[in-house]
Amino acid sequence: MRTVLSAPGAPAPVGPYSVAIATESMVYCAAQAGLDPGTGRLVEGGTGPEAQRALANLAAVLAADGLTFADVVKSGLFLVDMSDWATVNEIYGRAMGPNPPARTTVGVASLPLGARIEIDMVAVRR
Repeated sequence: MRTVLSAPGAPAPVGPYSVAIATESMVYCAAQAGLDPGTGRLVEGGTGPEAQRALANLAAVLAADGLTFADVVKSGLFLVDMSDWATVNEIYGRAMGPNPPARTTVGVASLPLGARIEIDMVAVRR
């Protein structure tokens, strides 16, 4: 089973990919940037606000399948500037709570649409 998910509270994909794919036991969320779902544009203010919006977008994607961050088992963070790591860590930590998923953080040269951060997630359906 492979189901393409859509999420009304998250921005539409900016390329030929799905927001998320659900299988019988897993949900694979495409990376989300800090795009405002209403305008399709990056939120203003830099990496911190972008991280908050990216997490809100991912929460909307997960909610479309009845999941929350508590169901996430793996995430990936992609940062244009690793000096933003502490700021992102604080925001991410608040969102993920006391039992965060496994995580990888990678410094990248650039991201689509001039984003400063993207976050992807994999969740388990219970």
